[in-house]
Amino acid sequence: MNNVKTSFSVKDLENLSGIKAHTIRIWEKRYSIFSPDRNENNIRSYNSDDLLKLLNITFLNNFGYKISKISSLSTEDMNSLVKQIYSDKNSSSLAISSFKFAMFNFDTQLFHETYAKLAETKSFEEIFYEVFIPLLDEIGVLWQTATLKPIHEHFISALIRQKLYTVIEEAHQQIKYSRKKVFVLYLPMNEIHELGLVFINYLLLKKGYSTLYLGESVPMEDLEDMKQYFDEVHFISYFTVQPLSEDVNAYLEQFYQTILKDTPNRLYVLGKQIEHVTQKYESVMCYSEIQNLLLDL
Repeated sequence: MNNVKTSFSVKDLENLSGIKAHTIRIWEKRYSIFSPDRNENNIRSYNSDDLLKLLNITFLNNFGYKISKISSLSTEDMNSLVKQIYSDKNSSSLAISSFKFAMFNFDTQLFHETYAKLAETKSFEEIFYEVFIPLLDEIGVLWQTATLKPIHEHFISALIRQKLYTVIEEAHQQIKYSRKKVFVLYLPMNEIHELGLVFINYLLLKKGYSTLYLGESVPMEDLEDMKQYFDEVHFISYFTVQPLSEDVNAYLEQFYQTILKDTPNRLYVLGKQIEHVTQKYESVMCYSEIQNLLLDL
């Protein structure tokens, strides 16, 4: 079975490029930038070359080039111009487009080549903040709109995770571990979206903190055991889809009562589900961005 997606609807192109379907159709009709296939119901379908071309057109358009000028370029000239701008500006937006194309075509080589180009001038932190986080946000939208399959998300997430593990291994070599104060990073039960948490682990190690990374789906009773081993525990978690909106306040109440109350321990939480937090605790802090969390540590 072939899992590579090679046929795209105009709605897929809209979701991937950010260009409205209506505008794509106008460009297609006025400038003949695409020649899509049509089925018996006259519904257009586009191929991988069309997708790459649209991503390049979008990139050039965002840098001020008019569609009338872009459409007059050959595919080779368009690619050369994109590469020139990318080389001059080291554009994050082009890197995101390149990663998306690698994701849809399961192109590991393209992923690593794009990353290597970014790494020539950017630190890992800059790449993660400027490219990987916006990319993952876009992937979330694409997944919700059924533009991609879960297998695409798993593929690109695994590659990003590999890069994270590489820099984490390097950071571990510089740490002198302590049992007085430790950061314990975990995800609650049934929560599996861990890339943000892995990145925070790396940032904490870079700051010289002792960390324990427990990963996904950790029961609360296991976290309670941490009190026996460390004088002061700072828990960090990401609530992306779990606990559910109707359960998040009860989860934090239980966490406070069993793990935080009358201790120096703290809980720091990020993720979409914190929108539903209504109860406030002195030892529970919620953050919308990783940078804000790091400023408080």
